[in-house]
Amino acid sequence: MNALPATRPPFEIRGRHVFLGVFTFFAVVVAVDMAFLVMAYRTFPGQSSVTPYEDGLLYNNRIAQLEAQDRLGWKVGAAAEPDRVVLIYQDRNGAPLSGLSITGRLERPATETGRLALTFSEAAPGRYVAPAKAATGAWDLTVDARGSTGGAFTAERRLTWR
Repeated sequence: MNALPATRPPFEIRGRHVFLGVFTFFAVVVAVDMAFLVMAYRTFPGQSSVTPYEDGLLYNNRIAQLEAQDRLGWKVGAAAEPDRVVLIYQDRNGAPLSGLSITGRLERPATETGRLALTFSEAAPGRYVAPAKAATGAWDLTVDARGSTGGAFTAERRLTWR
């Protein structure tokens, strides 16, 4: 008797094939979602804005303002002293800047409660002082200075009272 060559049965989709296909599909979806979540959390700066769309529209204006500030060449130092904030303004060559009109605000880094408005007065050439009864801890200081010649300078510093 001659043996017939063995024939392979045609491929059939069985239950385990369906299970593996569905499992693989959802595994890929979950892996991609997890990758996006990790990337999102790693790049989130932790800051939020009440007006994010408007902030985005004003971004180019902010860049132009920072470039104008760089051209001025002003430097500012800030210090937290008991019951006051002290600013030292200097020009590009290190000379004190006098006659500036400076306003500012202190606020907590994590919340807007307890915000303090500051008005600075010139105590000595280039040295400006504002009374501030800030509680202990970290505060964010934002100051806006305007010169008599029209120069404008905005500075942000983190101050700590002990």
